Amino acid sequence: MHRDHVTPRARILGTGSALPERVVPNDELAAVLETTDGWIREHTGIGSRHVVGEGETTSDLALIAARAAVDAAGLTVADLDMIILATSTGDSPLPATAAHLQQKLGADRIPSFDVNASSAGFIYALTIADQFISAGTFSTVLVVAADVPSRFVAPDDRTTRALFGDGAGAVVLGRSAGEAGILCSSIHADGSFSELMGIPGGGSAEPLDAEGLLRGRQFLRVEGPRLRELTVRHLTSYSMQALKAARLTSAELDWVVPQQGNLRIVEVISERLGFPLSRFVLDTETVGNALAASIPIALDRAVRAGTIRPGQSVLMCALGAGITWGTAIIRM
Repeated sequence: MHRDHVTPRARILGTGSALPERVVPNDELAAVLETTDGWIREHTGIGSRHVVGEGETTSDLALIAARAAVDAAGLTVADLDMIILATSTGDSPLPATAAHLQQKLGADRIPSFDVNASSAGFIYALTIADQFISAGTFSTVLVVAADVPSRFVAPDDRTTRALFGDGAGAVVLGRSAGEAGILCSSIHADGSFSELMGIPGGGSAEPLDAEGLLRGRQFLRVEGPRLRELTVRHLTSYSMQALKAARLTSAELDWVVPQQGNLRIVEVISERLGFPLSRFVLDTETVGNALAASIPIALDRAVRAGTIRPGQSVLMCALGAGITWGTAIIRM
């Protein structure tokens, strides 16, 4: 999706993020798994990740990030017209985790729903919110991405336990009155690769019983090599298409905020795009892969640090289970 100069668009009014207090360094994993800090860093670039504590939920993290974004926008909860929450690790199968977030925020009666597009969930939710604002249906939309994959990884799986961390990120979108806003966005899916990443048990196709639990069907499974290949191919190709849709050259692009799943993948994408790694916003080392929350966490931290500034252009790209993927370019 791209627009001409006449079509209205949504812009980011404020950002927010939340990370659990508990930090799990690689050495802690190495003490209980057949791995080392060196192996994890070499293969992923991750040094530590944040993990929720007992009783802490996806909607709890979403609430903190949402409040921060609303405050940064200079608004109150009463100004919100809708909530979209991107998550694939919600509080429960029913109701939508967005309903819990709405209640905790005190955002009475406004429409609130979840989007499950794995790591691409934030870009999916951003694109949906943009449609409502551009159509004039709503003026102000809260987009939150929150995931707690630590609750869905097998305790003895050194790969998934090392890769994933918990967190939430949020943005408040409003109508743009100038050059700032979402210049383009593109979302896609290819279900023929659904076996590459997912949680097989717990749905209507495979209700969990004692046997399924014993076989670990409730845990996340990832076919790393094939997923990495698709990630590099799609995010490189569709990022180039996004630049064309936004009518920007790579020289005019200020920052790339990619999915923070694996630094080695980002390095390959950087090389293929011909865009220096120094212009990539990365917090992979201390956050790891927080699924849908990865991009808005990195975006918020960069905005608050003064790295990403008003007027700058930012490319976001992510691919996850489904497979689903998406890109967006925003002028801050």
